[in-house]
Amino acid sequence: MKGNVYYSENEAVRNRQFIDDLLIEAGRNGIDLRLLIGEERPDTDVEFILFRDRNPSLATLFENEGFRLMNKAEVNRIANDKLKSFELASLLGIAAVPTKKVRQIDQINSYPCVLKTVDGHGGLEVILCKSAKQAEEFFAQFHDHTIIVQPYIESGARDVRVFMIGDEVVGAVKRTGNDSFKSNYTLGGSVEKYILASWQVQEVKRIAQALKSDYIGVDFILLPDGRWLFNEIEDPVGARSLYTTHDFSVAGELIGYIKEKLSLK
Repeated sequence: MKGNVYYSENEAVRNRQFIDDLLIEAGRNGIDLRLLIGEERPDTDVEFILFRDRNPSLATLFENEGFRLMNKAEVNRIANDKLKSFELASLLGIAAVPTKKVRQIDQINSYPCVLKTVDGHGGLEVILCKSAKQAEEFFAQFHDHTIIVQPYIESGARDVRVFMIGDEVVGAVKRTGNDSFKSNYTLGGSVEKYILASWQVQEVKRIAQALKSDYIGVDFILLPDGRWLFNEIEDPVGARSLYTTHDFSVAGELIGYIKEKLSLK
């Protein structure tokens, strides 16, 4: 079995440890896996491309050329648009953080609120906005992006990221922000292993099944009363917090899934 794993140039540097783990686990499973970076072209005889970039246009191009992507282009398109992700969760009947697109400041009804670009990631291009002046500055800075607004929800800067391979939960982490309303681990937040209740498992499974995804992260804001609200989908999802809190190789689980899925086609 032969495959490629694709990264942009910047992300290939930042994710070198995970890439090495993927290549090692692929070798253990009899898969010839080659890394593609930036402008490099896929091998013509690969059975799959593990697509690890936030680039729906490139993913679509590869699919149109006949390559099988994991995740497919449609997953990349929805996951990397926070408004589309919210619409999917709402369609599935999953409680979500209210989200709407705003084109101008007078469409913001109240403060404080949270402003985001639809395609930001890693906690970047997000602001807790307390005034119209801050909103003006955000709109000016990201004038070439689509912007969404969400109500500020007090959660103690806590959220849960659930990692899904296929339809199965492989792990979940609770993230807590450090002197910020953002809980992202890469921004200095803390993480701990989180055990899902059965109803939470069912909700994330509905999302993965609707998307027909191969490997995603799904983020939920934790509320003080024990409920949660869907917030975002991550594709590609980083696994640093999962490696920190769990004692298995995420790359190994993913490669095993790919081998089994392609063997059954």
